[in-house]
Amino acid sequence: MLKRINAVLPELILGILFFGVVVWLAGVWFTDDRVRYTSGLWIGIALAVGMAVHMAVVLSDAADIASESAARRKVIFQSIVRYLVIVIVFFVTAYFKLGNLIALFIGVMGLKAGAYLQPLTHKVILKLTGGGGSSTDSEK
Repeated sequence: MLKRINAVLPELILGILFFGVVVWLAGVWFTDDRVRYTSGLWIGIALAVGMAVHMAVVLSDAADIASESAARRKVIFQSIVRYLVIVIVFFVTAYFKLGNLIALFIGVMGLKAGAYLQPLTHKVILKLTGGGGSSTDSEK
């Protein structure tokens, strides 16, 4: 299903999850409250994955809109909605003490890390599946 939305999305999500595991393994030993660190980090990772899927869906929908101004309005509105959800999750996490806010922020930054890791995850997936990919993959 994710490949129908965007061919790169599964690789991006894999990079976000890999980042989450590495950050969790690196940081869980250096914190006093391991439960809140872990919950904060994974709430952030879940937000990052949700943001990636939401962005892919919005961009796919906007590409199908004939009017450029309507597509632009849709993308801007959905971006605002996405950031409002992030702010709400931060406030709910802080209010109910569900997790460490710094770890949550680091988890959300997993979206950036996943984007930087995407070329690497693409190569790893190609090697694991033995796929040759398209003609542009064989030229590189």
